[in-house]
Amino acid sequence: MHDETGGARIRYPLSMRLLHWLRAVLIIGMIWSGWFMTGLPDEATAKFAVFYPNHKQFGVLVWLLALVHLGLRYQHRRHLPHPPVGLRPWERVLSHLVHRAIMVLTLLTPLLGYAMSASFTQSDGVPFFGLGQVPELLPKNDKAFALFDTLHGWSAYTLAVLVVLHVAGALKHRLHDRGGDTDVLARMV
Repeated sequence: MHDETGGARIRYPLSMRLLHWLRAVLIIGMIWSGWFMTGLPDEATAKFAVFYPNHKQFGVLVWLLALVHLGLRYQHRRHLPHPPVGLRPWERVLSHLVHRAIMVLTLLTPLLGYAMSASFTQSDGVPFFGLGQVPELLPKNDKAFALFDTLHGWSAYTLAVLVVLHVAGALKHRLHDRGGDTDVLARMV
């Protein structure tokens, strides 16, 4: 579907829409599992046997999907929907910044998690869905681990805030501007 000028699409390509929703579910799940597992007592068997390994491998998956997303954006760059004309200038700027920051953090947060795991002296590695361990490229250093742990946490919380802002913006435009040019939910459904 092209707009009236024959340029950009009204909707994102199916591959990008499917990837958007898959990433949304994974990122929300990762934020929840990270918050939940760190709140468990160390004596809880599931903390280190289930939650940490799965959090790590799904983190790698989120990172890989972010790379695929960038590749698809590049591949379809000439035909992606333009920002709605009806957006106020501050909405256009905020939308652009939130989208870019979410993309950066979906790349950065898993890398910080990887660095945290790789530098921890007692780490059991980063598994990846039965395909073996992701190579640990950093030296073991618990001071570096503490830094990466802090950065990973702040990055994840910042990502959570941005996701809430993104959803709030989409809902505002869906509920308040329904049927108008700024109701962009149909582009991603």
